[in-house]
Amino acid sequence: QLQLVESGGGLVQPGGSLRLSCAASGFTLDKSAIGWFRQAPGKEREGISCISFIDGHQWYADSVKGRFTISGDNAKTTAYLHMNSLKPDDTGVYYCAAPRFCSGYGPYSPGGMEAWSEGTQVTVSS
Repeated sequence: QLQLVESGGGLVQPGGSLRLSCAASGFTLDKSAIGWFRQAPGKEREGISCISFIDGHQWYADSVKGRFTISGDNAKTTAYLHMNSLKPDDTGVYYCAAPRFCSGYGPYSPGGMEAWSEGTQVTVSS
């Protein structure tokens, strides 16, 4: 069974940092990618970053560019989202997913994502 297990959310003050982890279980990521998404209260889920484990290509949404960094481990089983300079607008439920590709326009997976995590709450508040 393909699973993504996410961890690392929580409450942080504005300007603070958090690191989210996304571990693949039952499969490896060497032929695909990991995408990070978030859903703010009252808004649709949006893609914010992705990384390809095939060629290392990375993509960031304008809203997080320069503040968030995506990375993957050498074993190609875990991806990380390092979030710095957090703002209240970054509050939401964060999900990771396994798309086939990380394109120049974000996570892309014809036929749907291969797996989704359950999501973790990130709250940025003083």
